[in-house]
Amino acid sequence: MSRKAAKRWLIGGRVQGVGFRFFVQHKASALGLAGWARNLPDGRVEVYAIGPPDDLNDLAAALHQGPRMADVRGIEEHDEAVQNLSSFAIR
Repeated sequence: MSRKAAKRWLIGGRVQGVGFRFFVQHKASALGLAGWARNLPDGRVEVYAIGPPDDLNDLAAALHQGPRMADVRGIEEHDEAVQNLSSFAIR
């Protein structure tokens, strides 16, 4: 089994009400990643994902793009501790 890492992203811009969390869930699940995505009160979306570093990099690239109606203006990326999660959820 390949080693796992965990990342947390805070995505700003027009990212709520445009299907961003569902977009992230679809991409993460396709990559075999576990984790979650949730809206924050300040208008950003927070994403936490666990998986092989290369797959996390692929997800990060997708986050910069977002779904068609999104307008991603900025992303913060943080290394995180790996949690024991088995799927990707929308919170």
